[in-house]
Amino acid sequence: MPRLTLGITLAGLLLLLGAMSPLKAEERQLTKGTEYNSGLDNNDNFSPDDRFLIFAAGGPGGAAGSRLVAKVEIATGKIVPLYRPENPNEFGPGVAAAGSAHIHNDAIFIHGPIHPSGPENRYEKHCRLGAIASGDGSGTIKFLDARNIVAPFTAGALRGGTHRHEFSGDDQWVGFTYNDAVLRAHGLKINKNLDLRSIGVTKLGNPVQVPKNEFFPDRGEGFSVLVVAVTADPKPGSDEISNAAGDSWIGHNGYARASGGRQLARAFIGTTRDKNNQPLDEVYVVDIPDDITKPGPLGPLQGTETTLPMPPAGTIQRRLTHTEGSANPGCQGIVRSSPKGDQLSFRMKDSKGQVQIFVIPTTGGTPKQATSIEGGVTSDARWHPSGKAVACVAGNKLLIVNVQPGAQFGKTKTLSDKAPAPFALVWSHDGKTLAYNRLVKTEGKDVGQIFVLDFKEEGT
Repeated sequence: MPRLTLGITLAGLLLLLGAMSPLKAEERQLTKGTEYNSGLDNNDNFSPDDRFLIFAAGGPGGAAGSRLVAKVEIATGKIVPLYRPENPNEFGPGVAAAGSAHIHNDAIFIHGPIHPSGPENRYEKHCRLGAIASGDGSGTIKFLDARNIVAPFTAGALRGGTHRHEFSGDDQWVGFTYNDAVLRAHGLKINKNLDLRSIGVTKLGNPVQVPKNEFFPDRGEGFSVLVVAVTADPKPGSDEISNAAGDSWIGHNGYARASGGRQLARAFIGTTRDKNNQPLDEVYVVDIPDDITKPGPLGPLQGTETTLPMPPAGTIQRRLTHTEGSANPGCQGIVRSSPKGDQLSFRMKDSKGQVQIFVIPTTGGTPKQATSIEGGVTSDARWHPSGKAVACVAGNKLLIVNVQPGAQFGKTKTLSDKAPAPFALVWSHDGKTLAYNRLVKTEGKDVGQIFVLDFKEEGT
């Protein structure tokens, strides 16, 4: 479990939340230039010691053209390259969506095919995997998930592409979204859309070997499985889903079970079908067993040529929200957890039809509206390490919102009000710094740059 050091005093936090005098926020631009967009992944980008921010440098042609994973030193703005793919071409490999480990000095990111060669073997959502680069600048990388798209498939390996890789609090697991190449190809043959997105996890420390091929590595550093079941045709009015995304880990080390102990889990948005067979997005949680090597009742871990890989024994998928009867049904965004894992935040329309931040207990309950912003919010919530507040964006405003029960719940203060709007918010481990991207007009074009905002009490 990573450290949780509160870098602001209790008095400072009360200032932050508006119980006392306002806080002075100072913004600094870290990255500059026009060579590439410096993109934060909107997961976890601060190095374990909070000295650096990990990012991927977006290039021409989107992620397939991205050629660099790097870190920038917050104190100096110095950029340290961590990984550059060898022999890139117009089809990839592509590196993207870079983030940081919590304890180890590592960066994690998407990596396309090692030897991209054309339209059928290029950076695509079903044709990519996770990679881990050493944070020391040596350029050393390891591949996270093994990949085998030719039958017989391999238990512990995947048959498609992974995305949005996120370390668990103890760095022992990685969560990700997933698109299956085998089922997609089957769908193309039978003229049916089977390009379904699901969610999986890799447990590190149990390497998986697959047959050699020219496009992807033949070894993954961990045992990988899907933990969410999706179907192309959910039954109307049921809890079945056709798409799972907007996912993140619950808590730094899971959430507290009523029976005692901690439960490893991920929260996500699942696309159901309402009673009229219309798509409806709701908040879900999936509990993950410690042993993911045993197949569950839905089918083999590795899947078949006509079915997806299925979750391991012991996974429990449950729905938290039921919004069909509300005036503005449906949930959206990335579901984020409080550090303790007891609360989840997500976005949903309020009674006025404006998108706001809501919170709900991880174990179930009634969603509670945390923001009441005129015009609504335009980003997901990011929990402060204290668990007492979240940051979010509304228009050009960067906001801090009290989410503690009591009279101050929903109290909102503006930290910055500069255009263009910030995005991809992420807190430092010590709670002293909020990082984000802004588009900066440079030499006639908009370039994504990294900014940080430091918190200081007035008079200090």
